[in-house]
Amino acid sequence: MAKDIDINAKSPVMRYRIYLKLEKSLSPKTVEAYLSDVDKLAVFIADCGGNLLEVTLEQLREFLASLADVGINARSQARILSSLRSFYGFLKLDGFIGDDPTELIKSPKIGMHLPDVLTLQEIDDIINSIDLSKKEGQRNRAMIEVLYSCGLRVSELCSLRMSDLYLHEQFIRITGKGDKQRLVPISERAISELEGYFPDRNMIPIKPGYEDYVFVSERLKKPLSRIMVFHFIKQLVAAAGIEKSVSPHTFRHSFATHLLEGGANLRVIQAMLGHESIATTEIYTHIDRTRLREEIIEHHPRNRKL
Repeated sequence: MAKDIDINAKSPVMRYRIYLKLEKSLSPKTVEAYLSDVDKLAVFIADCGGNLLEVTLEQLREFLASLADVGINARSQARILSSLRSFYGFLKLDGFIGDDPTELIKSPKIGMHLPDVLTLQEIDDIINSIDLSKKEGQRNRAMIEVLYSCGLRVSELCSLRMSDLYLHEQFIRITGKGDKQRLVPISERAISELEGYFPDRNMIPIKPGYEDYVFVSERLKKPLSRIMVFHFIKQLVAAAGIEKSVSPHTFRHSFATHLLEGGANLRVIQAMLGHESIATTEIYTHIDRTRLREEIIEHHPRNRKL
């Protein structure tokens, strides 16, 4: 079992372990699988200062959205949710909580699921809803623009470093799944938003060890976490009056959809997204970097609008 959850003998998690082992007669391997899923939620909730006994319905939804964002498929998401339902069912039965927060959560649909796609106008509406009079305003504009224009995962956005930016060459270096790196063209609009953000960023006394990160919290003096980005996007989408289900991954999916609709080569899109089906180190031996950038410039709507 991972070390992040409380294993005190009287803790709800330890009581749940005993319940699974003795009352449900599950194998040690199955017990560890259940507890591993609970631990995933525990780590996620800890990022926003919460705990397993006080988790909200909204936090559970954001947790499931974060699973999709890091590439966990619907079948695995459903399995994790099943583990959480078992855990919270036990907590309610044993008197640790009054209400089961998983009761109103729908299971992910198994099979092909196409997430919502934002239109260009909706993306502009979200960006235009940002209040630039606030300290974090320009940072959030740059964050959304980079997220969409480069088709990043939220984890890739949060881990982006200043040393990964090659703005003069109009490329950024992304470290994706399995620490695989890829070069991604960045639009002039995204570069402009970043350059508008840098003066504000330079005024923040960033904590030692975090100085190289691009997107930092003015309040915490350290990099934005995934949960922070989820919250910011939720607020911005609401401010823009958009009723679609929007997460950080929605911008990535919209990026790929807009490129495909614009006529971009599918292999180029896969290279940009860093899909595991095409090794990052191999794709640049087949697609010249100049041609890659030309494809993005020609077909990405952000570039065509400039």
